[in-house]
Amino acid sequence: MDLHIKLKEILTERNITQKQLVEMTGLRPAAISELVNNQRTSITKMHITKICEALDIKRIEDILELVED
Repeated sequence: MDLHIKLKEILTERNITQKQLVEMTGLRPAAISELVNNQRTSITKMHITKICEALDIKRIEDILELVED
């Protein structure tokens, strides 16, 4: 199993750029890029919290999902 962050899909649906998300969250551009491209090996509660607050996401399953390898 692998944890998939659905951030790329969410940003596309909402027509939001990575740069805009950086400005909305205050997270580093590299961190946002890694999360969008599912290249991040660890993710913090702070990252998820800031992103969910910025994008008004209330349910964790709307941004994270477990997928079969």
